[in-house]
Amino acid sequence: MSSPTVLIIGCGIAGPVLAILLKRKGYNPIVFEKVQALGDAGASLMIQPNGMKILNLIIPNRPFQTITPLQSLWHGTASGETLGHSTLPSSYVDRYTQPASGIKRSVLNLHLKTTLQEHGIPLYEGYQLENIHEHAHQVTAYFTNGESITGSFLIGCDGIKSSARKLLLSQKVGIAEGPPTFTGLVQVAGISKTPQSMAKRDISLSNWYGEGVHVVAYPISAEDISWAVTIPDTEGEDSTWRAATARTELDSLRGKLRESLSGFEDCVLEMVNTADRIISYGLFDRREVPAEQWFSDRVVLVGDAAHPTSPHLGQGANQAL
Repeated sequence: MSSPTVLIIGCGIAGPVLAILLKRKGYNPIVFEKVQALGDAGASLMIQPNGMKILNLIIPNRPFQTITPLQSLWHGTASGETLGHSTLPSSYVDRYTQPASGIKRSVLNLHLKTTLQEHGIPLYEGYQLENIHEHAHQVTAYFTNGESITGSFLIGCDGIKSSARKLLLSQKVGIAEGPPTFTGLVQVAGISKTPQSMAKRDISLSNWYGEGVHVVAYPISAEDISWAVTIPDTEGEDSTWRAATARTELDSLRGKLRESLSGFEDCVLEMVNTADRIISYGLFDRREVPAEQWFSDRVVLVGDAAHPTSPHLGQGANQAL
């Protein structure tokens, strides 16, 4: 008897990880991704020990050869006054067998894509899910490019804008769900060389709390640091998570941030001023969906498609893992 075919919608983090695990269990997974080609999108993720355990089952040590394990947590005021400090992360390996570590999102995505190919798992890019038809013993996925493919099961790993979620809720419980709701917050993120003043500190995940402004930063290598600034915004612009690279676009984002970061310590402004890569995106949310609505007979949702979280420290990816 042939192996059951599993249709996996989304090639972010959860999709390829599930595909590889299912392949090892004897299934025949196929992964579909709506973008034409996975590229350099997003900023970074903070992978926690539970997430690292799963990733090391899939791609042992490869993208993590240059990681800088988190050693401490620091919380402070905008001006740099310490509110709290903990070395708890330095004990993670002893406690959980794995560290917590920051990693550039595109590095992880592309390593997962390569691992799919090494396992002989088909990946179809440019396939946007349009409809799902469930039958007694199989399910068919229809795509906006006119293609359709039938399998035994379908897994929706396609994030907060999940097409699989929209179709499942409509077909199973008659809920016509609209787009995600804007939270009133925008996050601007970037990757910079670690300022010397921060390099002298313990390797830390640092949080600065200002008046209506939050900044978080953590290392993603021995030399590089990833940071994100969360600020109120009334526009709520959607985003492709594409990095601003044009000089005028970068200057505009930096100018907006400098206004919001007035009064923050110099190392925060240095990160903003020296970043050659900055992205900006609105933070969106969805209503809670009970767990019994995350699945039907032949469809199940995973990660942000089922229970979306704010894109902060990779908590969506870690929960999916």
